[in-house]
Amino acid sequence: MSAAEWKKKCEEEWSLQGAPMPDGLDWKSVYEAKPFGRNLLKNPAPYGLSKDVPPPEPELPAVPDRGPPRFQPDGDFTGWTTNTEVLPYDTSGIPKGAAVCGLPRYSWFIMEQVVDLKAERLWDELLDEFQPEIAIQDWYEESQLHDSIYQLHVKLLGADKNTVISEHTVNPTEQRQAYSHKWKAVSHVFSGYGPGVRYVHFLHRLKNSFLNGFHNTRFTGSAVIVRPSKSSL
Repeated sequence: MSAAEWKKKCEEEWSLQGAPMPDGLDWKSVYEAKPFGRNLLKNPAPYGLSKDVPPPEPELPAVPDRGPPRFQPDGDFTGWTTNTEVLPYDTSGIPKGAAVCGLPRYSWFIMEQVVDLKAERLWDELLDEFQPEIAIQDWYEESQLHDSIYQLHVKLLGADKNTVISEHTVNPTEQRQAYSHKWKAVSHVFSGYGPGVRYVHFLHRLKNSFLNGFHNTRFTGSAVIVRPSKSSL
């Protein structure tokens, strides 16, 4: 097909009527990259779990683990940059003079990715003028581990990767009165974010604990999806 035909195919298939579509782009490459409607994050389910199946129940060790504490879970985290933040012991709820046999040691397991929107074949004029919706989604495992087990921070960044054009943060408090072990959805749609966006920085933190064994909070279905929809300006 000719360049004009590839351009028309992109416009019609993704309903981009009214969006800036400069003639200088390689529209065949844009079409083959399919930048709209697919997950731009790599390895969105490192634990091999699906949100459509309840998370497995935690396994209690037959013999308490008396070895050195663990702070990082097992999994294939290819595509993610990972880090661990070990938290100090929390002794705030212990009465003065009480004998303490053991306290859980908590840590945050931090995972992040940066999506290069232009490398995914989105173009400057589309991002600056049309400003398609950028949808974020994540699923984390509800548990009795702690009042705070999950945090999400997503930033839309400029070309220098430092300028924050828009951001969204989630820091829920868990309701631990009743046990309900299921996946909890987190989502957000960026729209009307202004010109200059070139990267999406996706970072989430999940809490782990160690006391007679390692207990972690799992996630699945992390996603960054650009929709061929015009944002509200």
